[in-house]
Amino acid sequence: MTENQPTIATTIADFITAITKALAAAQLQADEQARALAAQEGTEVIYRDVTLGFVPTMGALHNGHATLMRRAAEQNDVVVSSIFVNPLQFGPGEDYERYPRTLEADAALAGEAGVQVIFAPSVEEMYPDGDPLIRITSGELGTKFEGKTRPGHFDGVLTVVNKLFNIVRAGAGDHEVNAYFGQKDAQQFVLIQRMVHDFNHSVNLRPVAIVRDDDGLALSSRNEFLSPAEREAALVLSRTLALLRENSLNRGFEGIDLQSARERINATEGVRLDYLELVDPHTFGEPTEESERVLALAAIFVGSTRLIDNMDLR
Repeated sequence: MTENQPTIATTIADFITAITKALAAAQLQADEQARALAAQEGTEVIYRDVTLGFVPTMGALHNGHATLMRRAAEQNDVVVSSIFVNPLQFGPGEDYERYPRTLEADAALAGEAGVQVIFAPSVEEMYPDGDPLIRITSGELGTKFEGKTRPGHFDGVLTVVNKLFNIVRAGAGDHEVNAYFGQKDAQQFVLIQRMVHDFNHSVNLRPVAIVRDDDGLALSSRNEFLSPAEREAALVLSRTLALLRENSLNRGFEGIDLQSARERINATEGVRLDYLELVDPHTFGEPTEESERVLALAAIFVGSTRLIDNMDLR
């Protein structure tokens, strides 16, 4: 194993064991450093508990994922990640079968970003009895926006994240766990936040800002499905959101002409708008003057590839 090569666990039991061992080693090192510092300064030894960072992914990692992992490495003593293409969150006719599976490259990127352990289970390991009989429902919010176009998507997301949190928690013991999610999936983050609250998960959620290419396109594993012409066409999404932000900052979000923005997107060759809406990101209801933040939320089809994005307007 190379210096930055993470351990890859393919079973739940091995993943739990790997987490426990990594945390024990990190705690031992932290305790030794605390004693050495106290001896050097002639003070009382002050011990601290090491923490665990967790980054759940579906693989096909890019710099957006690496940003999450680096943030986790900066803020925690041990970082683990999962790579699992979860069939429960894909609907009929979606891209489950063609979703990129690049574990070797993913492990290299994750290792460079500071990940020590990767959990890369099979579908059979995660769902040994086939589709689980009991799933988490995402409620009314899970039927809006993304959930309207992709029925059942968020139920699948919450079910797998709930299971992953339980697995990670089992390995972490009493150590603090921080889980990192990108803000590109804004609706998903709000739903996971609600699940953590409602199910009393002992996990801290750490949102990380959207990572974009130099031309503004939000990084996504699905970007690799785009031809060069499609990728150029896809820029209408981030550029339209940026215009909405500029207009909002200048005139307030109440004066935004959403219909013109929708028409601008639909007028782009090869692009079809799914939705473009303004929401209060805390409730995902309509924003009001009292809303601390206003989020422009959008999804488009570029050819057969579906992309999402969002941007704060205030």
